[in-house]
Amino acid sequence: MTSELFSPLHLRSGRVLTNRIAKAAMEENMAGDGQLPDERLFTLYRRWAAGGTGLLITGNVMVHAEALTGPAGVVLDENAPLEPFAEWAEAGKSGGGTIWMQINHPGRQVASGMPGVVWGPSDIGVSLGRHSSRFGRPTAMTAQQIDETVARYAVTARRAEQAGFDGVEIHAAHGYLLSQFLSPLVNKRTDRWGGSLENRARMLLDIVSAVRAAVSPSFAVAVKLNSADFQRGGFDADDARQVIAMLEPLGVDLVELSGGSYESPAMTGRAADSRTRAREAYFLDLAEDLVATSPLPLMLTGGITGRATAQRVLDSGVAVIGMGTALAVTPDLPHRWLRSREADRQLRPVNWSDKALASAAGMAQVRHQMRRLARGSTPRPGTHPVIALVAEQRRQRTALRRYRAWLSKPR
Repeated sequence: MTSELFSPLHLRSGRVLTNRIAKAAMEENMAGDGQLPDERLFTLYRRWAAGGTGLLITGNVMVHAEALTGPAGVVLDENAPLEPFAEWAEAGKSGGGTIWMQINHPGRQVASGMPGVVWGPSDIGVSLGRHSSRFGRPTAMTAQQIDETVARYAVTARRAEQAGFDGVEIHAAHGYLLSQFLSPLVNKRTDRWGGSLENRARMLLDIVSAVRAAVSPSFAVAVKLNSADFQRGGFDADDARQVIAMLEPLGVDLVELSGGSYESPAMTGRAADSRTRAREAYFLDLAEDLVATSPLPLMLTGGITGRATAQRVLDSGVAVIGMGTALAVTPDLPHRWLRSREADRQLRPVNWSDKALASAAGMAQVRHQMRRLARGSTPRPGTHPVIALVAEQRRQRTALRRYRAWLSKPR
């Protein structure tokens, strides 16, 4: 049985997605030596490619070697060798689909104890109550640092195309740097990058323009944007509507909608307020409003696990269904849907009252499944979240020592 889920989508760049199902970005934290992709990521993406997903979006690849979301993050800058990235792209396309590289800068969302820099639009740190010390204290970026960061995005996008990727997705959601600039709670600047929404969106728009100029017209350029930050007085759905309109003239192919940040982890179903659906398609209510006015095709990510929900999202006018956790647990889910089957396994729920800790444990569970896939094993969704979290912390400590040593060497 087929449906619109398995129909192609033609993008303005000329690229064609073979179906409407996308593997959304999940931070793998699997960089090998030199902060490069290695056989584990190649194996993982071959597994997803074989599962029938039309579009694979990588976990966030860092544009700045001194600013990583985690010590095992992949870095693609002007100094990185392209061969490992070419093999990664080949693995992602091995099933006949498309692979995009998500490119990102963490801004202030850098763990305390990490070497390098902690930057933000202002010097306002991440507020997580008793967990706030998990993140470094940011310094406000200078105009020169902003311009250099814009250039870094363009370099990474150009090199991604050279390596064989079909497109890039610029991460402007989940509280990372570009999301920080968009947020009136975090961006307290009084210069051309602060104040009005047009000013707060300036860095994102400059990056999109620089990326579009650095790649070929047939190379896809997408943006991941919060439908809302789910914080009182923060970036909201009306802001998202206006930013989408600003992106349209710049040659953007697709906007992926998500929501939340570490301070309000709505992307894991744990928002600080109640404006997400309790179980599936967390952001569908907001997306339905945005679809009505969007000049660009939209992709919706967040809590989609079943075919009926995916079809309901498509029926709302959304063009692409994004899934993360569901594909970490069931990498062949699109093929199952084609055979009118559903996933037969789900992650063990984390219903802890501490939302920040629950979010960290949930992400550790997902990474545990991805590591099993990368080893050629089957997922084990029943793993206790405490075990996954402790193992993740141990790996992070090892990766941090390796990252420190790598960063201290001349490149």
